[in-house]
Amino acid sequence: MKTIDRQPAAGPKALALALLAALGAAHAEDDEVVAESSVTVGAGVVSGDSSDRSIFGQYNGLKPDRGYGLLDFDYYRRNDTTGTLATFQGIDVLGENRELHFLWKRQGNWRFAADFSELVRREPYSIDTGLIGAGTSTPQVVHLPGGAGSGLDFDPKTKRQGLGFGFSKWLSPSVEFKASLKTENRDGSRLYGRGFSCPSPVAPGCAPTTGANPGWAVLMLPEPIDSNHSQLEARISYAGEKLRLSGGYYGSFFNNSIGALTPGVPDRLNNNPGVLQPLNTGLQPILGQPLALPPDNQAHHADLAGVYAFSRSTRATFKLGAARATQDQGFAGSGFAGPAGIESLDSRVDTRLAQIGISSRPIPKLTLSADYRRDDRDDRTPLALYNVIGEPGTSTDISYTNRQRDYKKTRAKLRASYQFTSAWRGTLGLDYEEIDRGTFTASSAAYGISALRQKTDELGWRLELRRRMTESFSGAISFVTSKRDGSGWLRPVSGGIGVEPFRDPGEAITSTATFMPTLADRDRDKLRLHAVWQPTDDLALQFNADFGRDRFTAPSVQGLQRTDMRLYSVDLDYVLSTNWTLNGYLSRGSQTLDQMRPAGYIMAFDNDNTAIGFGLAGKPTGKLQVGGSVSYFDDRNVYAQTLDPTASPGSAALLQASGGLPDIVFRTTEFRLFGRYTLSKTSSLRLDLIHHRARFNDWTYGIDGTPFLFSDNTTVTRLQKQRVTFVGLSYTHHWE
Repeated sequence: MKTIDRQPAAGPKALALALLAALGAAHAEDDEVVAESSVTVGAGVVSGDSSDRSIFGQYNGLKPDRGYGLLDFDYYRRNDTTGTLATFQGIDVLGENRELHFLWKRQGNWRFAADFSELVRREPYSIDTGLIGAGTSTPQVVHLPGGAGSGLDFDPKTKRQGLGFGFSKWLSPSVEFKASLKTENRDGSRLYGRGFSCPSPVAPGCAPTTGANPGWAVLMLPEPIDSNHSQLEARISYAGEKLRLSGGYYGSFFNNSIGALTPGVPDRLNNNPGVLQPLNTGLQPILGQPLALPPDNQAHHADLAGVYAFSRSTRATFKLGAARATQDQGFAGSGFAGPAGIESLDSRVDTRLAQIGISSRPIPKLTLSADYRRDDRDDRTPLALYNVIGEPGTSTDISYTNRQRDYKKTRAKLRASYQFTSAWRGTLGLDYEEIDRGTFTASSAAYGISALRQKTDELGWRLELRRRMTESFSGAISFVTSKRDGSGWLRPVSGGIGVEPFRDPGEAITSTATFMPTLADRDRDKLRLHAVWQPTDDLALQFNADFGRDRFTAPSVQGLQRTDMRLYSVDLDYVLSTNWTLNGYLSRGSQTLDQMRPAGYIMAFDNDNTAIGFGLAGKPTGKLQVGGSVSYFDDRNVYAQTLDPTASPGSAALLQASGGLPDIVFRTTEFRLFGRYTLSKTSSLRLDLIHHRARFNDWTYGIDGTPFLFSDNTTVTRLQKQRVTFVGLSYTHHWE
C-alpha cells in the first residue's frame, strides 16, 4: 500500500546484480535452505480531483490521478548451515514512491545491503500563471490580460531518487569495519519568487511609484531543482575488555546543476489596483537580474570516540572531531560577476570538537557524572567588497565586505543520582553553556537589526525524582530552571561600517529597537510529569504533562517578552481478548508568545493543537482479520492584536476596520478500515478504505476566497475544505 516515510536507497540495476549474485551463492553453498516469498497485486481508486487531494496526496503519490496499481513483493532465503541470509523486498513498485531493499549477510561475519527509493513531493496549491518555461532556469514572465484564472495550470513537484549501499565486516572478534554510500538526485521545482520596491539605497537609479508607473513588483518564479547530494561514511570499531574505540570519516558532497534563476520580465506589470502600467525607471533590469541558487559545496569530517572502564563502577568517555567545509563554485559559471580579481567565494569553515566525560559509583546508592564539550568553528572565508552601496570615493560610499562568523560553544554538565530505596531515585544536576560568536568583522556592516551580542552564557540546574515500576505504577517529576545573560550590547555604526558598544542604553536605544530573543537575557523554567499505570496485564496507560515559561529581558520595551507552553498527553493500550486489541491517544498543547511591536502594536500569538486517535483490531473468525482507526487533529493560530497609548490614530483606525489578522486553522479527520480474508494457506485478500477530511484557511496567498494577485496576475490558491475517499483491493500469494 502507499507509505510516506522513505529510506535512503540504491538503484534497480545494481539491486538486480546484487540479488543474482546473492541467490546464486546461496544455492551453491548448500541445498538445505529455507525460502519464503510473497507477491501482492491490486488496484486502488481515489475520489475527487487533484485540488480535493492536494493535502492528502502531497507525499503519498495520490494527488495526480484517480486510479492506481498496487504491487509489493518479498523474498526471504536462509541457510542455517552456513549462517547466510538473503532478502529482497519491493514496496509500492507501481507508484511514485517505490522502494526496493536488498540484504545479504553471514551472521557474525559480513553484511551487504542495497536500497533504492523514490519520493515525490507535490505543492498543495493550484497555480494559475502565464509563465513560459515555469520551473526552468530562464522563465519568461507573461502578463495575463484576462486577469486571475485566465492562465495555465502549473503543478510544481520535486522528485527524489535515492541510491545507497552498505557493507560491514568483522575483521576479528573485537574489530568491525563499516562503510556506506548514499546518493540522492532531486529534480523538479518548488514555489519561489522575487519582489522589489523602489526607491532603495542599494539601487539609486530605481524610481518610486507614481500614478502612471509602478515602482514595485512581486513575481511568482518557481525555483528549478536539479541537484545531487552524496554521502560517504566509513567507520572502524574496536571492543576490548576495558577499552572501546570508534573512529570514522564522513563526507558530504552537494552539486547543483543550476546555478541561478534568470527570469525574463516585461516592461509593463500591474500597479496596486491591478491595472497594467509601464514600470518606472530602473525596476525592470532589477527584476531580471539572476537569482543565486544553492551553490556546490562539500564537507569532510573525521572523529575518534571511546569509552574506558577504570573499574566496574567508574568509566570515562571521550570524543575528538575535526571537520572542514568548503564552497568554491565560480561566480561566472552561474552568471554573476564578483569584485575585481575575485572568481569565487572560496569559503572555508573549519570545525573542531572535543568532549570528555566521567561517571562513577563511589558507593552503591550514589552515582556521579561530569561531562565537558567544546565546539570551535573557525570561518576562514576571504574578505572582499561584495556589497557596494553609493558611489565609490564619495560621501555616499558605504561599501562593505562579507562577514566571518566564528563560533565557539562550551557546555558542561554535572549530575548526582541517589537511590533512596529500590523504588525511589533522585537526581540533581547543574548545566552550563557559553557561546562566543567572535569579534564582528571590522570591514562588514549590520543592517536591519538593532543590536548584536558577542557572548552569552547560561547557568541552570535540574531536579528529578523517579519511581520505578512496583506492581502497577511508575512515574517521574522533574524541574529545570536556567538563567541566561551575556556581554554588553553592540549596535551598528550609524550609516557606516562595523559595530560599536552602546554608550548609555537608557539614552542610546530608541523606542523601536528590537533585540533578538536568541541573544537577550532569559529566565527559563520547565516542569515535566510522567507516569505509567498498568492496573492489569491487559491495560496500560501512560500520562505526560509538560509546562514551560521563558521571560526575556532586553534594554527595550520592543520585541519578545514572554513565551509559555503546555502539553498534556495520554496513551492507552488495552487487550480486550485474545483476538481483539484497542489503542488510543489524546494530546492537548498550547504555546503563547507575547511581544511588543513598533508603532504601538501589542501582539499575543497563541497556538493551540488537539490530537485524538483510536484504533481497534481483531479476528472475528479464524480466516478474517479486521481493523479500523479514527484520528482527529486541530491546530489553531490566533493573532490577538491590541494597541498601547503611543499608537497613531491611523493604526487605531486600521485595526478597528480590519479586526486584525484572522485565525489560521488546520483541521483533519481521518477514518481507516481494513479487512484481510485468508483464502488458503498461501493466499489472502485485503480491502482498505480511507476517508480523509481537511480544512486549512491559511491566508498566505489569499483570504475569504479572494486570491492574492501577483504583478502579472498569477494566482496561487488552495481548496480550503477537502474530502477524499480511497478504496484499495489487493491479493497476496505466499510461497515456501
